[in-house]
Amino acid sequence: MPDPPGLSQAQIRLQEKARRQAAQAAVRVPVRLVSGLAFLVLLGTFLLILPPMGRQEPLKLNEALFTAVSALTVTGLTIITPYQDLAGPGKIVLLLLIQLGGVGYMALAITVFRILGRQVTHTDRLALCDSLGLVSTGGIMRLFWNILLTVTCIEMVGAVLLWWHWRAILPPHEAAFYGLFHAVSAFCNAGFDLFTGHPGFETGIPADTFTLAVLAVLIFLGSVGFPVLYDLINWPVRRSFTLHTRITLPLVLFLVFGGGLALLISEGVSGGAIGSEPLARRAVLSVFQSVSARTAGFSAIPDLSQIAPASELVLMMLMFIGSSPASMGGGITTGTFATLMLALWAHLKGFDTPRIGGRALPGEQIRRAAAVLTVSLTLVLLCSWLLLVTHPLTLHQATFEVISAFATCGLSVGTTPRTNLFGQLILMLVMFWGRLGALTIVVALARPRPKRLVTYPEERILIG
Repeated sequence: MPDPPGLSQAQIRLQEKARRQAAQAAVRVPVRLVSGLAFLVLLGTFLLILPPMGRQEPLKLNEALFTAVSALTVTGLTIITPYQDLAGPGKIVLLLLIQLGGVGYMALAITVFRILGRQVTHTDRLALCDSLGLVSTGGIMRLFWNILLTVTCIEMVGAVLLWWHWRAILPPHEAAFYGLFHAVSAFCNAGFDLFTGHPGFETGIPADTFTLAVLAVLIFLGSVGFPVLYDLINWPVRRSFTLHTRITLPLVLFLVFGGGLALLISEGVSGGAIGSEPLARRAVLSVFQSVSARTAGFSAIPDLSQIAPASELVLMMLMFIGSSPASMGGGITTGTFATLMLALWAHLKGFDTPRIGGRALPGEQIRRAAAVLTVSLTLVLLCSWLLLVTHPLTLHQATFEVISAFATCGLSVGTTPRTNLFGQLILMLVMFWGRLGALTIVVALARPRPKRLVTYPEERILIG
């Protein structure tokens, strides 16, 4: 953009300096998010490897590292069994890592800054905006505290409901901790559970309807994203939703119930793991699994490796789309999916830009969505290939596990505990990537773009 006429050389230099600083800040924010998560992974690994954390013996380095990555990326894939391998302090550390991974590194940093009386810098505010999915830094601190209060209230309500329901099956103190742990794990979409291996619950979480309903609501609220939660909380006052919320809520509900219907049909027709259940029970399990598959990783089906191939495909599609932007989950996100679908519809209708709700989506957003899809597909295919050439796995086993890690979902067909060190490193990389997002990591690795001095003539190539 040319400088306005009439400016002095000093003013022009100041403008150029401001542009450079803005470009550097745009790169520093992703770098700060990536480095912050990496630091927390190292800290979590150090804590988990301490002798008091293990139940019978300390965790191995690779076990502690994998668990820390999985918890901080709120995934839930694990090469250990938390109930059997972690002592009380280890379970508490795991809970804290999940909570920190869900709310975000910037939340911890800004809370510490406030406690120490330190001012929050503009770059910190930009990083917080990026992690919360906000466009403007205006009123960010007030909104940030409101979000923390909302998260705490939702988790506490979920913990009380689970404690009240589980008092009949667990000792009182254990029911209280289990209620808190699983409420945080569900809302943060982590998928870690303490029931697997527990006497009487060897196959995982209780699958009664009340438990599944509470967990499903927590997972849903954690997966729609902070901007949507903010809109829902303020709806009684504003009586209106932003365009983002008006697109996200119907799409999420469609994925939940559409995915549940697809699973219900797949398991009924193909005679899968729940094919013999009564229709009503099969419907409950299918809807819960559809909610969980997009982000959380809790499984109401004891052995996912026994589900029908058609059900497996449905779960992989739901995991790949994932949660909403600025939420606790991963995947390409519903925002990317919606943008690409709207762009396709606009192309079919002959519109120059996608239109919805009386608004047109900018071309830059379509290019970003296409970039996210391309990078994500490349990552999933490459990492699946790496697992296949280094492990005796079938195609669906490797692909399912990689997509689950990429979507920070945590569902597993039993492959992750059998991976070697190289496979564990691959899955950790994918979980790390999936939590931060493709564009955050790409921008963090990129250099500031220099001022373009040359433009090239356009020429079309054949596509389609």
